[in-house]
Amino acid sequence: MAEVLVTGGAGYIGSSVTELLLAHGHAPLVLDNLSQGHCAAIAPGAGFLQADLQDPDAFAHVFAGRKIAAVIHLAAVSVVGDSVRQPLRYYRQNVGGLLNLLDAMRDASVGAIVFSSTASVYGIPEKIPVTERCAVRPINPYGSTKLLGEQILVDAAAADGLRWVALRYFNVAGATELCGEAHHPETHLIPRVLEVVLGQRPHLEIYGADYATPDGTCIRDYIHILDLAEAHVLALDAVLAASPALPAAPIFNLGNNRGYSVREIVACVEKVTGRPVPCVNHPRRNGDPPQLVASHDKIADALGWRPRRGLDEIVVSAWAWRQRHPRGYEG
Repeated sequence: MAEVLVTGGAGYIGSSVTELLLAHGHAPLVLDNLSQGHCAAIAPGAGFLQADLQDPDAFAHVFAGRKIAAVIHLAAVSVVGDSVRQPLRYYRQNVGGLLNLLDAMRDASVGAIVFSSTASVYGIPEKIPVTERCAVRPINPYGSTKLLGEQILVDAAAADGLRWVALRYFNVAGATELCGEAHHPETHLIPRVLEVVLGQRPHLEIYGADYATPDGTCIRDYIHILDLAEAHVLALDAVLAASPALPAAPIFNLGNNRGYSVREIVACVEKVTGRPVPCVNHPRRNGDPPQLVASHDKIADALGWRPRRGLDEIVVSAWAWRQRHPRGYEG
């Protein structure tokens, strides 16, 4: 059976994608440097190699002697604020790591890749919902590195015939039975709200309560991690088969076509957990758009993918996992 290399497969998204690949009969091989991932998150049955894409010699052997058919490339640093403070680190890891990976793939004649991209490439969009035809104007180094990664794939495809799909994530949340969200430090909204519920934070900081939205707080599009993982399996199958359904520019948004404000998220968590969430308002953060909501029509038309889970299911699954793992993978 051909293997699928999953870079960053011990992280939040990678572990869930790996879990679903196994369920669909694929043979995932996880490659992760464990700087952000967790060995405990890797699904039983998946192979694992600890290596860093910054060190080509350390992972050059990965392709030797294996029948790797494709790569799902998830390994990246992805905290927007951190990218502003450390832009060179983000270019080095996100762009340099991709180049090293593509060199190794070319040398091993591995010609298919699914690339993890981001809604951050759109910057502050001019219209909602955001389609793939909207202008791409990233306003932080993280978004810039991902946009550059997409362009590298375009050029590699033209030069070497690389088959690829890029998936632009909006806000990913929720958990599977095995895998949940556990970042250090935690920067994502829903797990931060759950930390307040668990008494691990005194309150939730709301950055901006004066936006031109119904309740004054930012609106974001949230997608369940399982829906996101299912999109990766569909994209993988399409790129392996060189499916004619893939458009000339195989770049797809992954979102729910529906936005929720920070206050709506807080209200949903309070409903699901039955516990209050004290909040403290802070000034807006630079570069936060008032609304960021996806259109997923393009991937629905091309691959038949649509999200099947809403906010309640996201929060219920995240809360169930966090109750089993109150300290994340550490306990």
